[in-house]
This record gives sequence, C-alpha cells and structure tokens, in this order.
Amino acid sequence: MPESRPRSGQTLAERAAFVREQARWIRKRALRMVFDARQGHPGGDLSATDALAALYFDAMRYDPADPRWVARDRFILSKGHATGALYSTLALAGFFPQEELTTYMQPLSRLNGHPNRNKIPGVETNTGPLGHGMPVAVGIAIAAQIDKADYRTFIITGDGELQEGSNWEAAMTAGHRKLSSLTLIVDRNRLQQGAGTEDTVGLDPLDDKFRAFGWDVVEVDGHDIEALLPLLDGSTPHERPLCIIANTVKGKGISFMENKASWHHGVPNAEQYEQAMKELDA
Repeated sequence: MPESRPRSGQTLAERAAFVREQARWIRKRALRMVFDARQGHPGGDLSATDALAALYFDAMRYDPADPRWVARDRFILSKGHATGALYSTLALAGFFPQEELTTYMQPLSRLNGHPNRNKIPGVETNTGPLGHGMPVAVGIAIAAQIDKADYRTFIITGDGELQEGSNWEAAMTAGHRKLSSLTLIVDRNRLQQGAGTEDTVGLDPLDDKFRAFGWDVVEVDGHDIEALLPLLDGSTPHERPLCIIANTVKGKGISFMENKASWHHGVPNAEQYEQAMKELDA
C-alpha cells in the first residue's frame, strides 16, 4: 500500500522544503475557510499547521483511497476545534475533494466545527470535548501492542487541554505499558481561550511531568520542520511513549494574530484577511 510520499534519495532539507510548501497552502486555505464561514479558530489552526504537514506529507503511512486500511498509521487531533487546519490537510492529502472545503460550517456540510469520523474520511475519532483525544489514542496504541501490529499512533493536543485530568490518566497508562508506538505532539503556544495557560492553570515544568509519568520527552521549535521530521518519521526509535513539546506561536505567520489570545476564535475582516494572505505568501 502507498505511503504518504516516497522519501528515498531525498535529503532532510529537501523533505522539509516540500513539507513547508504544503504547510503554506494549509495555512492559507484554513484562513480562507474561517473568513468565508465567519467562524472558526484561526490562532490554533496556524500554530498546529507545521506538525500536521510534517505528519501527513512526510511521516505517516496511509492510503486516502482506503481510509480504514488496517496497517495505516493513526492520527487524532485532540484539539478538535482546529478543523480549519485539519480539513485543509485531509483535502490536500486526497481524502476528499478540495472543493468541499468551501462548505465549511455551512448547513448540512460534513465539515462541521468539530471532526466527525462517521462523516469525514481520514478522521479516526470525534473530538472537540477537550481531554478526550489522548485516552482514545492510548487505547489505539494498546490495541497495536496486543496485536503486535506495526502501525503508529500520533496525537496533537493543545497545551490548554492538558489542564484536563483525563489526559493524565491516559499518560500514566501509556507510560506504565511502555507504548512505544505512541507519539504525542503538544501544541505549546501558551495561550488558550481568553488568557495564557500559565495564568489559568500552570503547566510548567511540562517536560518533567511527562518524564515522571514514564515518557520520553523532546522539546523543539514546533515550526522547525527539519527538527520535527526525524522525531516523527521513525528514524529515532523510542522504547517508551514519546512526548514532543512543540513550542509554537498562536496565529503563526500573520503579524497581527501572533501571540494574541483574542485570535483563538477571532475572525478577520476583509482588510485583515487581505493583509494576512499577503503575509502568508511572503
């Protein structure tokens, strides 16, 4: 079965350049969707885009023609409100026509504000209620361990949702069972709806918390594609679950959105949209 794209013979720099171009398209398409729908979560879309692009256009094994292929790698977007980025990624990867993105948030559209596995090919589980994605991902990784299957499970959480206790129950279980096929990417943009994470319920030292629960932990710039790829492509094996703390910027790539909590679910006006698209093209 096909992988997301062949990597043989390519340098890390070449692979990263390809992923970076996909990420640019995803950012622009996600912002257009939010602008047209007059609703969405652009700040979190933009902070998670580089990790999504690295997964779908380099690291993961999947077949968009057979979304339930048993040997596929699994991905869960626990921060389910970031559907602008997720749907753009899935459409670009071929799971459904890109033209359908124009229906985002419209009546009777499959592309709701939170992803639905019963409607959208490529979605592994319904998410939106924060803190639910991690337990599901751990369950999937346990199934792989029991079946001795070689597929991997990836999950992106927001950092704010790590204030939910269900994540830590799941983390404790994953560490106890040494779920080496499980990789968590924390979108660590340090902002949640209305305030900073450390002003709401502080998470630091986040790395020490995961290590205490039996995880391997790596902290990286979440927008550095060349740093992300070796952690995601299987070339860096780990015997325990892996937590990648990806330090990101909410609203990445758009000057007036960056590091602003108000853009958690803000919608640009026409002038702002035009400026944002120019900046993303730069």
